[in-house]
Amino acid sequence: MTWYQMAGDWEKFTVMVKERWVRLTDDDLKTFGGGSSQLSSMLQQKYGYTRDEAEQEIEDFSSPSKT
Repeated sequence: MTWYQMAGDWEKFTVMVKERWVRLTDDDLKTFGGGSSQLSSMLQQKYGYTRDEAEQEIEDFSSPSKT
């Protein structure tokens, strides 16, 4: 699934996002506009990731499972 597909139906994926990144609050996700750069910024703030680390987290999340 691509990031574009996920952002297009964000409410459907909110549960998955909250399971992956438990520090993100409902308020964080309500103000989120669907852009991966916004999510990256939130992950940097909540988890202390660098920009590259946050972007890798998002890439891993949005990429199909390799199993």
